[in-house]
Amino acid sequence: MESIAKEVDYMIAKGYIPCLEFDEVGQVHRTNSRIPGYYDGRYWTLWKLPMFGCTDPSQVLQEIEECKQVYPNAYIRLLSFDNQRQCQCMSFVIQKPTSATVANA
Repeated sequence: MESIAKEVDYMIAKGYIPCLEFDEVGQVHRTNSRIPGYYDGRYWTLWKLPMFGCTDPSQVLQEIEECKQVYPNAYIRLLSFDNQRQCQCMSFVIQKPTSATVANA
């Protein structure tokens, strides 16, 4: 958890907006489709809302722990967004359970 805390410190110091996502299957794949608005497994479920205005890394770590307690058998990833450049800057998996369902590729 110490390495995650350092990553969160970096996010907050850079002014990024932390966000948590989870998925019990952990499936993210790309399939070409010509249908407008079709997003094939590209997004996981958002845990609450992005943490706009968060300046305390302990708040993010607390949300991570709550998400782990509610979804112990889910993949959980932490993302950060730069609201100036309007892009995702960081993303990494913080929980990868052994009991989670493996997606068929």
